[in-house]
Amino acid sequence: MPPTLISRGPHLAASLAALRHCTLTATLASVALAQTPQRPVLRQPRQRPVIGRARLGRSTKLLARRLAAGDVAIVDHAALDRVSAEELVAARVAAVINCACSISDSYPNTGPLVLVGAGIKLVDVPGDALFERCREGDLLEVSVMGEVLRSGELLAVGRALGSDELEALTLARGAEVGAALERFALNTIEHMRAERELPTSEPALPALATDFRDRPVLVVSRGSGYLDDLRALGTYVRDARPVIVAVDGAVDGVLDAGFRPEVIVGDMDSASDRALGCGAELVAHAYLDGRAPGRDRLAQLGLRHTVARAPGTSADLAMLLAAGKGAAQIVSVGSRLSLVDFLDRDRDGASSTFLTRLAIGEILVDAAGIARLSGSRRARDSRRSHARAGVVVGLAAVALGVALWALLAP
Repeated sequence: MPPTLISRGPHLAASLAALRHCTLTATLASVALAQTPQRPVLRQPRQRPVIGRARLGRSTKLLARRLAAGDVAIVDHAALDRVSAEELVAARVAAVINCACSISDSYPNTGPLVLVGAGIKLVDVPGDALFERCREGDLLEVSVMGEVLRSGELLAVGRALGSDELEALTLARGAEVGAALERFALNTIEHMRAERELPTSEPALPALATDFRDRPVLVVSRGSGYLDDLRALGTYVRDARPVIVAVDGAVDGVLDAGFRPEVIVGDMDSASDRALGCGAELVAHAYLDGRAPGRDRLAQLGLRHTVARAPGTSADLAMLLAAGKGAAQIVSVGSRLSLVDFLDRDRDGASSTFLTRLAIGEILVDAAGIARLSGSRRARDSRRSHARAGVVVGLAAVALGVALWALLAP
């Protein structure tokens, strides 16, 4: 554990001790691993070379927008997460070459399994060699063993990841779920120390023409399965006529599903120009250090917008905006709500997201719950898995509560 965390005071050290000695930690670790979304049936690895056009992108979410079936996606994505993997699968790429390590060294991230399970060849080639030597549109051949060639010229030698290896590594990483939970709890404690007012205060909200008062609000994030959830909510959207708030690149999915967003919130880096110009009100997310990544792009496009400063992620800002404007109910689509999802992304923003949901409280509803109430077959089939996820989240809250109690105790 980094000494800087321990040195910040006896209460933080006490909270860490409480978390370590809490008997729920071991229970939660085993439950979280057991309730990981069911893995796909893994197909046999490709036994022939893969040939396709190279598409390069440091950002997987940006690259996914311009991929076509049969492409070879070259990414730089350490610890590939499930959401990004699902986007690559949806693009029907033939192979993914990762210039970072696809497998996390601290948690059994599910992205590599999703790719291999869909029959997509996954090769790790750490370093910048391919970004330096390969050009957009080059016709590449990826061999069975992981060599990358262009017109017979060897560009790089990588490591092909097969189903057997990934299964073994996932099982090995399972024992480290408890440590990942400990890091998540510490991160949440640190975020609460820095932003103590978040659970009880209202952020400064921009003036908007959209009326949220006493209306249901659909906040759509570009998370795992969000397009399926949108399709399942068709009846709800027609009947309830909610305000639709799209977060960053999710706006393209909202438009493709036939819905009209009234507000778009975020960094504006993964939304298409077409989507940003759809007529919705635009809110560029500014972080506490003053950065507002989306402001320059919106200005270049000549689009009117406002800027809102808030901690956490853009999805957090969208939910706080809806709550602060008087929404009667917030339905979350594509947002991370289970502990497995939080840990799979394994990033600092997860702690802010956790606290944001505490701040919003009882008006927040998961899209799957709305679909169940409307009686969709897809939702009924998934009822059991969501119930188990609820148990995981409940245990997580108890374990985290013990740590926070130790932190705040006199």
